[in-house]
Amino acid sequence: MELSIALICIGAALSIGLAGHGAGVGMGNGLRGACDGVARNPEAKGAITTTMILGMALCESIAIYGLVIAFILLYANPFKAALGL
Repeated sequence: MELSIALICIGAALSIGLAGHGAGVGMGNGLRGACDGVARNPEAKGAITTTMILGMALCESIAIYGLVIAFILLYANPFKAALGL
């Protein structure tokens, strides 16, 4: 029983950790591209900023999905009956 609880906690930690890492890398690459684009063509700042903000929101949604999965594993685990918890 303790092993299954430990595995659930590890799964929750991995879900938010990997999702957060992926979102951070994606947001960093997007911001770098936007800064390069504005540096090369300052007149396109408005369009680049709008596209960057939309991309950042989509990247952040991946981290939120990881958080939701972690909460499901910790508090509303569908495998509780099978594990005898």
